[in-house]
Amino acid sequence: MMRTRPLKVALLGCGVVGSEVARIMTTHAGDLAARIGAPVELAGVAVRRPDRVREGIDSALITTDATALVKRGDIDVVVEVIGGIEPARALITTAFEHGASVVSANKALLAQDGAALHAAAEQHGKDLYYEAAVAGAIPLIRPLRESLAGDKINRVMGIVNGTTNFILDKMDSTGAGYQEALDEATALGYAEADPTADVEGFDAAAKAAILAGIAFHTRVRLDDVYREGMTEVTAADFASAKEMGCTIKLLAICERAGDGASVTARVHPAMIPLSHPLASVRGAYNAVFVESDAAGQLMFYGPGAGGSPTASAVLGDLVAVCRNRIGGATGPGESAYAALPVSPMGDVVTRYHISLDVADKPGVLAQVATVFAEHGVSIDTVRQSGKDGEASLVVVTHRASDAALTGTVEALRKLDTVRGVASIMRVEGE
Repeated sequence: MMRTRPLKVALLGCGVVGSEVARIMTTHAGDLAARIGAPVELAGVAVRRPDRVREGIDSALITTDATALVKRGDIDVVVEVIGGIEPARALITTAFEHGASVVSANKALLAQDGAALHAAAEQHGKDLYYEAAVAGAIPLIRPLRESLAGDKINRVMGIVNGTTNFILDKMDSTGAGYQEALDEATALGYAEADPTADVEGFDAAAKAAILAGIAFHTRVRLDDVYREGMTEVTAADFASAKEMGCTIKLLAICERAGDGASVTARVHPAMIPLSHPLASVRGAYNAVFVESDAAGQLMFYGPGAGGSPTASAVLGDLVAVCRNRIGGATGPGESAYAALPVSPMGDVVTRYHISLDVADKPGVLAQVATVFAEHGVSIDTVRQSGKDGEASLVVVTHRASDAALTGTVEALRKLDTVRGVASIMRVEGE
């Protein structure tokens, strides 16, 4: 039997995502009510610019006083899509204090202060859901913390930023340089006017922190995530990748150490074999590859950003939270019982592709090989080409630690025969 009293929803933010959330709540009101077991009512919308025309939203619902809205006491769920740290953090904690559960899409806040927000939700007996914070419309958070709750997850690796994937895909498919591909992404609306958060990996790093925390039942903050941007990736790097049967992606990688005693979380460009499922993810799409003991390998794929895809994830959380509200229960909160240490990047072990500019004369290869051997880094393949006294030497290693590789490169730079290190890129997915 459906409850007649509606559940009241406060919406914080009415931009691209917020306006789409409001539209779906209005146009699909009957379906949402049937799925929840009660009607849902948009009770207020907090915005910064009240004079803007917002089609389909009653102007009487618009307010600039977000704090007063979340303090009303009759609000059942607060949907936060304003982003940033403040005032979002204060508004969310205030919502809990005044009896509301929260649905958020705020990856930056959750990566920085997720533990405190979960603690506040638990203290007040309320829900904190955030499916939309990672990978847009792709169902990922709930499968990790609910569907796979009985399994042991060993690795989560994925493309979690559509802007960077569009740029790298364009460089791969057309041979374009980085700036040319970025300009096209900006023209098409895939990249912001200031793309720093995307291309320098900040956005993906926040998502990696959230994924690692859920996957490994460990608190992982944004500061724990190693981050490397993709602005230095060149057409020459793609040419080298193709010679290896690879492409290049900006990857978020969260993994458990082989002995299970620690975890790592990192974001950086990497070569990945064309045979790997992530290699075929094109354009602005996202995909996340999960490896676990019992389930094996799982792939989650779909649009990772945009108003409608992100709103889809927000509405999914809203339905779940409203159902919990009616049933007098709460969903799963933070699970950090494992409390595993987060290892530094120096401990990470992977393969490397190193391109060196060297003198084209006898003995150079022997000198380079000796440096690798002295630092305990085993060489898999070597390719050399050159003329007129200059040469390019490409070395692909077996698996080695980041610390060992760093020491190797520092020693190589000291050789008189090494003119420079053209590029260093990790090789993942093997």
